[in-house]
Amino acid sequence: VESMSLIPMGGHQFLPNAELLTEAPETYITMGLTAENVANQFQIPRADQDAFALRSHQRALAAIQSGHFKEEIVPITVRETHYVNGRPEAKEIIFDTDEGPRADTNLEALSRLKPVFHVKGTVTAGNASQTSDGAAATVLMSERLVNELNLQPMARLLGFAVMGVPPEIMGIGPVAAIPKVLKQVDLTLEEIGLIELNEAFAAQSLAVIRELGLNEDIVNVNGGAIALGHPLGCTGSKLTATLLHEMQRRGIRYGMVTMCVGGGMGAAGVYENLMV
Repeated sequence: VESMSLIPMGGHQFLPNAELLTEAPETYITMGLTAENVANQFQIPRADQDAFALRSHQRALAAIQSGHFKEEIVPITVRETHYVNGRPEAKEIIFDTDEGPRADTNLEALSRLKPVFHVKGTVTAGNASQTSDGAAATVLMSERLVNELNLQPMARLLGFAVMGVPPEIMGIGPVAAIPKVLKQVDLTLEEIGLIELNEAFAAQSLAVIRELGLNEDIVNVNGGAIALGHPLGCTGSKLTATLLHEMQRRGIRYGMVTMCVGGGMGAAGVYENLMV
């Protein structure tokens, strides 16, 4: 569960250890500046970032319109307050659709946005993930318990790996984690049929895709965090839900969830579809 809308801008404003701030300033760099570093180091131009962001919205909207998210979203009844003639009126609504994807965005609108983190930068509010609220749940159990309870699991978690990377370019974490987990589960990248990448920033996502030579046709096929939102604490579980349902729809045997981690890490997990 993650409620980013309730966190004050800048978090709790803690002060880092003065000695560490002097010796390792890259450790305390903001996530936006890490994305700028990645864009510079891996030569990801602004136009490519904006185009990637637009595609994220287009794919997410297409998935919503096709009902692809219905099976993985639990509808929740919430109360909304509206003011009518100056007086508050509350009514209940069923919340079952992500709010982030924008049908009205386009390349022209995205290109007009100013950089957020560096005056001469390329990372904008339009090609970065959204600050959003969200929650997800995953049930993980042993094969022994599955058999005892006579259950039909959706998938098997074949393995996962975590790797460290320089904190100032934390967005490339999957570049280190993906080869490690593939070796662990004895699979090749070509055997992976679908990939869910956390999409913290367009620059970060494109750097990972290009460094590893990922097939963009199988990465975030239903859009990603730039369109749908990036509630940090539920990232892995949310991406797993989306991946497993899409693997079932397409009859894909192997899929992967991967993400960067603030502070300088990458994580990746490989799943086998047990419903094919």
